[in-house]
Amino acid sequence: MSFVAVDWGTSSLRGALIDDAGRVLDERHAARGILGVPAGGFPAVFDALFGDWMAPAGRRCLISGMAGSRQGWVEAPYCPCPADAADLARHVIPVVADRIAMVPGLTDHHDGVPDVMRGEEVQIFGAMQLTGLADGLFVLPGTHNKWVWVQGGRVLGFRTFMTGEFYALLAQQSILSRTVDAAAPLDADAFAQGVSRSTQGGGLLHNAFGARTLGLFERMSPAQLASYLSGLLIGEELRSQTLDAHADVVLIGAPALTTRYALALEGLRITPRVLGAEATWAGAHALHTALQGTDTAYP
Repeated sequence: MSFVAVDWGTSSLRGALIDDAGRVLDERHAARGILGVPAGGFPAVFDALFGDWMAPAGRRCLISGMAGSRQGWVEAPYCPCPADAADLARHVIPVVADRIAMVPGLTDHHDGVPDVMRGEEVQIFGAMQLTGLADGLFVLPGTHNKWVWVQGGRVLGFRTFMTGEFYALLAQQSILSRTVDAAAPLDADAFAQGVSRSTQGGGLLHNAFGARTLGLFERMSPAQLASYLSGLLIGEELRSQTLDAHADVVLIGAPALTTRYALALEGLRITPRVLGAEATWAGAHALHTALQGTDTAYP
């Protein structure tokens, strides 16, 4: 029987009806992220969007993302790394008994400081299914970017970088907002210049000021400066990584961001594989299958 997969984030949610072979039969999207749901309102929002999909007797649903946070529908405690799909399945918790279950997310620690993800873990296991890779580096650009190391089909650990949020703060709320057109499309040359500048020393706090002075002296237009600033930040992020040119690298995310990371990685002679929303549904199917194989399927 087909099942329902829901990715419920901070600002939006999306769902898919998926058959037992993993084929997506239908998709729905809505701007009803957890921040837009009033206290106690999650069941009503879910029923309004997916009630007809859930009508058949015995149909089940897996929910991932921020709906499993303390601000969401039901808090699902994190599953510790290292973890594979079976480990994650064992940490799934019930929302509606034997009908709707919540995926927990993952946690890792770096020198005593915790790191977390919610929703990306499903994309990672889906990317493994789609690419056939059991080892490699999986990069998920977004507001808070994830760099994830996988070995033997298990997520060994990961690190989060606030690159997307820092870009928004600098481009929209700092002095740079006067010279940067944050809505401009990607300018590949200006972006490459920003990535290159990040490797030449000075540090981000100094180099970012150049996004003002390059505009002040009319060396770059506001549209170019947006890509230059993006390149500086992504270049700084890459600079903190230890990258192997022979390693398999998979980018997962929206094209507007994966395109930038692909350009930056290709400058290091690394050609990544690129996936989008399909990774979420493939991962949900992998977890659904893992749950079906346990004694406590859909608790």
